[in-house]
Amino acid sequence: MTTTIYHNPDCGTSRNTLALIRNAGIEPLIIEYLKTPPDRATLVDLIARSGLAVRDVVRQKEPAYTALQLDLPATSDDQLIDAMLAHPILINRPLVVVDGQVRLCRPSEVVLDILPQPQQGAFSKEDGERVIDQHGQRVPHG
Repeated sequence: MTTTIYHNPDCGTSRNTLALIRNAGIEPLIIEYLKTPPDRATLVDLIARSGLAVRDVVRQKEPAYTALQLDLPATSDDQLIDAMLAHPILINRPLVVVDGQVRLCRPSEVVLDILPQPQQGAFSKEDGERVIDQHGQRVPHG
C-alpha cells in the first residue's frame, strides 16, 4: 500500500501531516506539488475522491485567489481547476492519498483517519500542541 502526500515543505500543516505519517512508521511518496504539479486528470481525480467541492480545495488565503477574481460566485469549477493548474500555490495542502482514499489534511490530524497503522509514539505539532500521547493515542482536545 502506497501513501502519497502532496506536500509543501514551507507549510507548517503540511510538515505536521508528514511527521504524523512518519510517526505511524510509514515513509510516504512525497510530491512537492509546487515543483511537480499534478496534471488536470490527476487533480480532478484527487478532488473527486476527496469528496470535497472544487472550491474547498482551492487555497482561498492566497493573494492570487482574489487577484484572479476566483472569489466571485460565478467562477466555475473548470475555471478554478484551470487556476490551480496555472498557479499550483492555489492547491490547498496537504492532500494525502492512502489506499485510494484522499483527504485534505487541514488540520493535520485528519490524516489519522486514513492511516492504516497506529501512531508509534508521542507527537506534538511544531507549535507545541500535543496530538498523540506516549502510548500512541490521540490527545483529546476541546
